[in-house]
Amino acid sequence: MAIPASPAPLERLRTIMLRRWWAVSALLWLTVAPLSLWSLRPEIAQLKEYFTWSTVRLGLAYNRPAALGLGLCVGLTVALLVAESRYILWGMTKDERLRLERLRDRIAAQGPSHPLWKQINRD
Repeated sequence: MAIPASPAPLERLRTIMLRRWWAVSALLWLTVAPLSLWSLRPEIAQLKEYFTWSTVRLGLAYNRPAALGLGLCVGLTVALLVAESRYILWGMTKDERLRLERLRDRIAAQGPSHPLWKQINRD
């Protein structure tokens, strides 16, 4: 069940946190993914000649660091897309609202010295 529209500071805080997660995801795609693909060069060369799903599976099974790196990149991206889709369709959950309210309260308690203070309290 969707909760009514959130106050502006909570929406801003949610947007800031989402942008940070997308930045982490982009950083992973720019660093971890190329390294993982680089370590899969022999398997990719074999796939160019003759593509089979068995080669893909075995290439990832015997190259665990590459599989974990690519899985991390894909997993975080899919998680972000699912979370944003859920928010668009059904709004903010009670748990998410509570978590953001606690974070907002911690920012307010610290005051203007907190890095997010200006972004949250701009009205």
